[in-house]
Amino acid sequence: MIIYIHGFASSGFGTKARFFRDLCQRKNIPFMAPSLPWIPELAIGNLADLIQYARRHEPVHLIGSSLGGYYGLHLAHRFELRLTLINPSVQPALTLGQLTGQVAHFHDGSHFEWTPDHTRQLDELAITPEPSMQKRCLLLVQSGDETLDYREAVNFLPRARQVVESGGDHGFQGIERHADRILDFFGRT
Repeated sequence: MIIYIHGFASSGFGTKARFFRDLCQRKNIPFMAPSLPWIPELAIGNLADLIQYARRHEPVHLIGSSLGGYYGLHLAHRFELRLTLINPSVQPALTLGQLTGQVAHFHDGSHFEWTPDHTRQLDELAITPEPSMQKRCLLLVQSGDETLDYREAVNFLPRARQVVESGGDHGFQGIERHADRILDFFGRT
């Protein structure tokens, strides 16, 4: 099973989630892209429950984008899973710590309140990725990411398999070009 973890204020119906859902459906690979609560401890709890249930039946692999990459790092470390990171946030407490108050959800325009307590919850999920864990990671970043500095992820995961592309943006333009690489990395070709 592949579980896609979306980014901050996004949903399981974003562009990349839809792409991976369609890809996995065509290849008959079990797939989930849950729409997660914005509260970090609830999001991690939900994902941990999914992983614990699913891995009783089959291997589980994660794809995390932006904040979903950070969640993915925590979960891949905790459950010893393979993880593909797409323009991940590796220090979201710093970037999201500057953000407090009302935030618009990208999926439906609804609003939620981001508080310092939510940032604290992100801090509590931090890991130091040891070399063996990094080897279970495939990192895909684009230098044109307007939201995050791609070099932070590259430096945070020096032993991960890395694909660094010039240009692009935070959404990662042309992710479909890497579909086979991701499935090969998961052993799901």
